[in-house]
Amino acid sequence: MSPAALGLLTAALTLVADQASKLYLLFVYDLPLHDPLLLGPFVTLTVVWNRGISYGLFQQGTELGRWLLTAIAAVSAIALGVWMMRASSRLLTVSLGLIIGGALGNGIDRMAYGAVFDFVHLHAGTFSWYVFNVADAAIVFGVVGLLWDAFVTERQQSRTA
Repeated sequence: MSPAALGLLTAALTLVADQASKLYLLFVYDLPLHDPLLLGPFVTLTVVWNRGISYGLFQQGTELGRWLLTAIAAVSAIALGVWMMRASSRLLTVSLGLIIGGALGNGIDRMAYGAVFDFVHLHAGTFSWYVFNVADAAIVFGVVGLLWDAFVTERQQSRTA
């Protein structure tokens, strides 16, 4: 499989996993009715509608803000897609695929609901992490992959050259 095809497959699988988890929790399990759902001592499923971006920054209360964030996600996904199609590294294309799939998943939420549906809450004692979803996790892992590719892989390649 070519790197570009692997990146496209990663984006598609990320998008499907994100939307399937959200649709199941919203419309099959009906998480809003069972909120919060304790899965273990450190994980709770809860309903949070994020009208902003990562970590709830830049909350948007208007339709203009909603569609502006949706457009930014779409343009970002297209630009990252162009980069992904030109990349030759499998790590780079998978990382970009994770970010693209996550951005599209959250963009679909914004279009359908006016906000992003976040539901995973990690906590321990008094420590509480932000509530997130599959798309958010994919974006984080994608960024970690990009950083790894930029700093570790590049350094290894320069040593061997």
